[in-house]
Amino acid sequence: MSTTPAVPGSTALAPEIAARLKRTDDGLLPAVAQQYDTGEVLMLGWMDDEALHRTLTTGRCTYWSRSRREYWVKGDTSGHVQRVVSVALDCDGDTLLVKVDQSGAACHTGDRTCFDADVLPLA
Repeated sequence: MSTTPAVPGSTALAPEIAARLKRTDDGLLPAVAQQYDTGEVLMLGWMDDEALHRTLTTGRCTYWSRSRREYWVKGDTSGHVQRVVSVALDCDGDTLLVKVDQSGAACHTGDRTCFDADVLPLA
């Protein structure tokens, strides 16, 4: 496992895809995970070129953990697997939408989504 995000162009990610990505200064893209059949927004993770390549080629979501500074495949430790249905790049090239079939909780707290617990009041 790598300890830092890959440098753009240093992975097996197709060059035509890599060229379209607008990454943060640390080489990452936000990746929104959404349940493919209900539209439920599950979580936000971060991907670099290598994580995106692994996601596209394995059919399992791979993210870059900014806190642990390593790659993690969703579900490898929890059993709450995200099977990839589709991956789309937004119009600006700076955000990914990953439609998945989520098995179990998506949030590390055990909630179905990361957006269940703290709904903010509207004025």
